[in-house]
Amino acid sequence: MDLIKKVVGWSRIKSPWILHFNTGACNACDIEIVAALTPRYDLERFGVQLKATPRHADILVCSGPVTKQVKDRLRRIYDQMPEPKFVVAVGTCSCSGGVFDGCYNVESGIDEVIPVSAYIPGCPASPKAIIDGVVKLLASLEEAEAK
Repeated sequence: MDLIKKVVGWSRIKSPWILHFNTGACNACDIEIVAALTPRYDLERFGVQLKATPRHADILVCSGPVTKQVKDRLRRIYDQMPEPKFVVAVGTCSCSGGVFDGCYNVESGIDEVIPVSAYIPGCPASPKAIIDGVVKLLASLEEAEAK
């Protein structure tokens, strides 16, 4: 049984599936996330694959601040993901609320609603920064798996 757990852990690290979710951003970070997946930057070379359902995703990539309308949806999507699950906050808005912090409809950053594993700041975060953040997350998961 221990061998099966090791194989499952190894496969999750070597081929993580991500789900991209916009929580109410201006779409600048969304364009950069999609650009990171294109052949020019090729995030897929690290085994990362974009999925359309939270039930198949290992990593939730969020962009934008949490609005009151999307707060419950974000929690529901996070709860639907299988364990172990990780969250990456892309852009200043998802990290802290950014320029929208303090607006009447904005709660704050992603970490006010769900736990965040990695923060990638920037307005917008560049595809290179997104790739660097995801690779560092995968490296830290690999170190944790080795212990």
